Amino acid sequence: MLKLLRINHWIKNLYVFAPIFFSGQLTNSEKLLQSLYAFFIFSFAASSIYILNDILDVEDDKAHPEKKNRPIASAKVSINAAYVFFLVLLLTAITGAFLVNAQLLFIIIGYISLNILYSIKLKQIAILDVTIIAIGFVLRVFAGGESSDILVSHWLIIMTFLISLFLALAKRRDDLIIEDETGNAMRKSIKGYNKEFIQSAISILCGALIVSYILYVTSIEVVSRFNNKNIYYSTLFVILGIMRYLQLSMVKNKSGSPTKIMYKDAFTQLVIGGWILFFIIYIYIL
Repeated sequence: MLKLLRINHWIKNLYVFAPIFFSGQLTNSEKLLQSLYAFFIFSFAASSIYILNDILDVEDDKAHPEKKNRPIASAKVSINAAYVFFLVLLLTAITGAFLVNAQLLFIIIGYISLNILYSIKLKQIAILDVTIIAIGFVLRVFAGGESSDILVSHWLIIMTFLISLFLALAKRRDDLIIEDETGNAMRKSIKGYNKEFIQSAISILCGALIVSYILYVTSIEVVSRFNNKNIYYSTLFVILGIMRYLQLSMVKNKSGSPTKIMYKDAFTQLVIGGWILFFIIYIYIL
């Protein structure tokens, strides 16, 4: 039952802390506590969707080289028990959001509703499927902003959407590789993709992401907020991180799970750690 939660995937919900981190208010205990509430609320909501996906995809998961070991696909958890767990997590997330504020409740309901539609039908439509995944990450950022009463920058929204879309497309590329190796289509939407299309889309997104980031760190708004013109040095970490993920995706064919890469790839961990440390120094120390 614990495996159904996919707690290791809760790392994705750290996007909730982006508004408080970049606003320089991470040391504000009250706002930090509100962000922490939002993190767990979003984690419960996301876990409920993971369970629903596993229920609906049980037959496809049985044919997948890795997903076949999931609790429902491997019959270690019954579908009825999974449905009960899904409802408990769903109601917990909605109740928790209601207790924080109306704005967070609206975001959580929007996230859950969108992802239920995704699980039932929308994930079968190419391009729309990865777009919904990216929107889910943007909603995480909004949840962090609304829970801590911090205005979310349009730059943060743009870059969150771009990098999430990039990662989702890289994962679709991995699905194509599995299909080539096994002859089994891992998802219905995969018919709307091929390697050439994904390669082109990823190239466009990488360029857009890097340009957006450079515009962000050189903007008058950011330079004045941090009172420092050297923020643009952090671009190095962004470029290294993107190049590493492209290498893992296109050279080593290991882009199937961004979460696994975060936990296992030392190079990626060093780049992200360096990027975070850079901003800690410039926002909270200098």
